[in-house]
Amino acid sequence: MSETMDNRQSSEQPSLKRVMGPGLLLLFIVGDILGTGIYALTGKVANQVGGAVWVPFLVAFVIAMITAFSYLELVTKYPKAAGAALYTHKAFGIHFLTYMVAFAVMCSGITSASTASRAFAANFVEAFDLDFTAGIGITLLGIAFMAVVAIVNFRGVSESVKTNVVLTCIELSGLLIIIMIGLWALGVGDGDFARVTTFDTGDRSALSAVIAGTALAFFAMVGFEDSVNMAEECKEPTRIFPKVLLTGLVITGIIYILVSITAIALVSPSELGEGDTPLLKVVQAGAPGFPIGIFAFITMFAVANTALINMLMASRLLYGISREGILPSAFGKVHRTRRTPYVAIIFTTLVAFGLITFVGEVPELGGTTALLLLCVFTIVNIAVLVLRRHPVEHKHFRVPTIFPILGAITSGLLVTPIADRPVVQYQIAGILLGIGAVLWLVTYAVNKRSGRGGPEIDPEHLAER
Repeated sequence: MSETMDNRQSSEQPSLKRVMGPGLLLLFIVGDILGTGIYALTGKVANQVGGAVWVPFLVAFVIAMITAFSYLELVTKYPKAAGAALYTHKAFGIHFLTYMVAFAVMCSGITSASTASRAFAANFVEAFDLDFTAGIGITLLGIAFMAVVAIVNFRGVSESVKTNVVLTCIELSGLLIIIMIGLWALGVGDGDFARVTTFDTGDRSALSAVIAGTALAFFAMVGFEDSVNMAEECKEPTRIFPKVLLTGLVITGIIYILVSITAIALVSPSELGEGDTPLLKVVQAGAPGFPIGIFAFITMFAVANTALINMLMASRLLYGISREGILPSAFGKVHRTRRTPYVAIIFTTLVAFGLITFVGEVPELGGTTALLLLCVFTIVNIAVLVLRRHPVEHKHFRVPTIFPILGAITSGLLVTPIADRPVVQYQIAGILLGIGAVLWLVTYAVNKRSGRGGPEIDPEHLAER
């Protein structure tokens, strides 16, 4: 596509409305990070390290913060809505790499939503005190929940900032309840707060256990990277983004550490690590009189929001890639009456069904989400260094060079087997990315045969989808 045509299309397209100030952007960031990770995986992290469950969350927070600085330089340098795909494209100019980064982000959304569906099902069973066979019952409920998400997605969902404010407040209320229970327990002498400094790592060293726990806990810190897609809808993004994004990360990091300390003080690591509803056990142990059904509903609401947002993102991203001619055109079909990308919705939902059915376990799905995004973060950190050779005219945030270097190293290390990831997480990620590569090759062959040339992706146009 020629530069003239790009400029003409750009001039014909209306710009996005800049409605988000610092307050609304902060709520968006906090709401995007909060959700399934801390509600469902606290116990699984405790299985890795024992009582010092807060340590992996702290390390994950530090690694996320380092990478967030890299995102800040790029989002203030290129305040567009395409995120990692845009930065990859500008840094390397390799269309296939740009596509695979976009596809990896899409897949991370599906695995995250699948994680949320499993957590939703587990909390649903607890809320209604259902006597289901744990594995089969939760799998069926998870599939049913994902089907409902698909229906809502198909009918069309208006994602407004005001709605996000409400969702964020409800999600946050559940975590604040846990923290208040912890403060009460500390005040009256209940709980065993000595456990928070105890490592129980079995045959592994404390360092190996912390690395493995961090690889899983990192899932709770993801979401901040989505905020860069709101750059074109923020007022003065170059000025407000750095302070707001870092403030949001600090708030969520503090909440997560306080929640994990409370959890381990009130429930033993072995008990906390059983099942998919660790925070429900904390409420039961620290506040037996609190209506457990209410907290279960808060948890369900939090993880349901995670699932819906991620499936919306995944289906729209698949649709956008298809409309760019990168994938078969069928994925770009829009329903005539609902005006939603129904083929993309069906495809992403079927992938989620497969993950829920054949993987099912929350740690593996959450770990795969973190694995995919850590790959993307590694590339983004490298892109910061590469793009230093391409200055822009306006002022922007500039991170000290050591940060993207550390970000690339730490994110890259957590991708490798040093993080002691189960092999199944690499297998899931490999299968998903393999599907993406096959779809690319099929489209390439079809385009070449029809004389249209190889598929090329323009992430700035993709953002407009």
